[in-house]
Amino acid sequence: MLKILIPTDGSEPALRAVHHALALVNNGLKASFVVANVQDTATLYEMVVAHDPGVLQAVSEGAGYDLMRPAVALLEAAGQAVEQEVATGDAAQMLVEMVERHGCDAIILSARGVGSLRASVMGSVSHELLHSSPVPVTVVKSEEAAEEEQEEQEEQEELSQPGG
Repeated sequence: MLKILIPTDGSEPALRAVHHALALVNNGLKASFVVANVQDTATLYEMVVAHDPGVLQAVSEGAGYDLMRPAVALLEAAGQAVEQEVATGDAAQMLVEMVERHGCDAIILSARGVGSLRASVMGSVSHELLHSSPVPVTVVKSEEAAEEEQEEQEEQEELSQPGG
């Protein structure tokens, strides 16, 4: 049985990664899942105002679990085993550490953004993980990115045809 890390920020595109993972399970893949969220490090202002690092950590952790709730609910509704983890820091680095800590065999995550430049089509975290992950990474495109890529491909085909 594979153990798959699914990072999420609670967004609709992030849920596409969960739907992709469930489609794989529906096609016979035996897997369990680790749903992960990485929170940004507290700003200097937040540290000064909060006075207590424990409060900042509790708020950050609570926000992370709240953002993971939709992904966890989808997986649990499908009868899948789910672990959860929230971390704080550099997203790509923390996700690689989670892969190692949980013994994950793969990562499935969504691409972020829309645009013609590769870096803007594929979010910086997914791009970084493609280069630094010790396990295979599947990047699930957003509908907008997939549609834009299809349009660009069709334009290229039209231009390459004689008389185009």
